[in-house]
Amino acid sequence: MYELINKVKEINPLVLHYTNEVTINDCANVTLALGASPLMSYSDEEVQEIVSVANSIVINIGTMNSSRLNLFVEAGKTANKFNKPVILDPVGVFATKTRSDFTNKLLNEIKFDVVKGNISEIKFIGGLDVRGKGVDSFDDNEDNSEVVKRVANKLGSIIVATGKVDYISDGESVIKIKNGTVKLKSITGTGCMTGSLIGSYLGAYDTLVNSKEEITISKLEAVAMGVLTMGVSGELADINNIAIGSFKEKLMNNVYEMNVDKLKEYARFE
Repeated sequence: MYELINKVKEINPLVLHYTNEVTINDCANVTLALGASPLMSYSDEEVQEIVSVANSIVINIGTMNSSRLNLFVEAGKTANKFNKPVILDPVGVFATKTRSDFTNKLLNEIKFDVVKGNISEIKFIGGLDVRGKGVDSFDDNEDNSEVVKRVANKLGSIIVATGKVDYISDGESVIKIKNGTVKLKSITGTGCMTGSLIGSYLGAYDTLVNSKEEITISKLEAVAMGVLTMGVSGELADINNIAIGSFKEKLMNNVYEMNVDKLKEYARFE
């Protein structure tokens, strides 16, 4: 599945973001670093046209703004109409009733290919007890394989639950990724950037599927590649326990320099 990173660079998929103002620049840059092309929009007027030319769409509710609900719904429905992969990042869905209602509206109106969040966000969406504060998750050491399978089956989406171990499931299989570092929680935006990486890989994967080119990986593995790229990049950035500002710079450089050989050498998953 590692070869998909080369396809991202070759295809240069257009990843349309409806994301939050806090991390929008980081999301654009990490998309570029991987080899995809970012497009950011908050425009109602261009939805039909812009979604039709995108290879994937990322919807992120991090900077809560209820006035954008109709825009996000229209973008998601348009993506469904054009059979474009759509990723939802329900940031802080458990923090307020407004965020919860906003997310439920999106889930009811749009068929999402992927729903990505920290483990607390995923548990909340699945109707389970959560431990978190604001948009942050209080992770634990329990195995969450059954949780992600349950939520994946409930939503009909691939579920990505990030934490000390990252879980990816389509409701049947579960991939557990053990790369990463605690520093990824110490800078804002790494979760949002992971959504951008997933969008980049899914955009390339979807292009390959539509071109009828023979592919040897599954959609689940394509999603896992986004999580794996962030985990390995973060882990390598923290080898020398550098300060947080330098860590962020190194993280972005590592995404840019990521390749098949590095993934083969450092990836740890089951």
